[in-house]
Amino acid sequence: MTEEKLRIAFVCVQNAGRSQMSAAFAEREREQRGLTDQIAIITGGTRPADHVHEEVVTVMDEIGVDLSGRTPRTVSTAELESCAYVATMGCSTLELDATGVDVRDWALADPDGQDMERVREIRDEIEERVGALFDEIEAEVTTGA
Repeated sequence: MTEEKLRIAFVCVQNAGRSQMSAAFAEREREQRGLTDQIAIITGGTRPADHVHEEVVTVMDEIGVDLSGRTPRTVSTAELESCAYVATMGCSTLELDATGVDVRDWALADPDGQDMERVREIRDEIEERVGALFDEIEAEVTTGA
């Protein structure tokens, strides 16, 4: 009776900034759109950092999203190949041979070490991109069900 969830991954090298913000916005979109039972969200990095960047935690906290308890993690090729969509943040040399995986490179600036205003700009761009991706996915999930 359990249907396979559509899987989306947000990936960068350290999994400490852009991909963490992307995953958090995706979780919010999934909840707001009532797609919790249909979509699984994965985030990870190829060489994860020890913790989420402080400036990222701060700017996300400003909009009510708490990333302080998140820990960067490694993402495997197998995990990514099981996804329908993989968004890389502009820092990945990710090569997936899997058919049926829609890989998108968002080419976002790295927030690490940036001034707070620049980190907010990156956050806002990520929020827009995740919303647009969910517009596409929602149409696919609701019409394909």
